[in-house]
Amino acid sequence: MTYLVALAFLAILASLASALFFMLRDGTDGKQKTSNMARALAFRVGFSIVLFICILVAWKLGYIQPSGIPAGK
Repeated sequence: MTYLVALAFLAILASLASALFFMLRDGTDGKQKTSNMARALAFRVGFSIVLFICILVAWKLGYIQPSGIPAGK
């Protein structure tokens, strides 16, 4: 589970970095702007949702256990 979370987090960061790259490079030197930045940000949102769902499923199946402050106190 740790590897899956780390891999998803790295995918989120890579997608964010690629969006930054496209934001800085698209439309310069007379080139036409593309939708690459929006696509990279959409992938980042998708990766974040998948990561959240995976964490919820892992908790429900008992792969991970909550810790910290007990609920309701």
